[in-house]
Amino acid sequence: MEMPGKLSLEQQFKLKVYQEQVKSLSRDQAQEYLLEVLRQMMVKDNLVKQLLKGA
Repeated sequence: MEMPGKLSLEQQFKLKVYQEQVKSLSRDQAQEYLLEVLRQMMVKDNLVKQLLKGA
């Protein structure tokens, strides 16, 4: 069983791709990107909570 706090090999690869992509962003673009990622994480958290309530 995989540890929940660890990334799969595929996730590690995707993270490396993102790392290369964000290197070229301006500060403003990076801040916008970060805020959008955080918003999406919050939405995901809400969806997980709703799914757990229904279980």
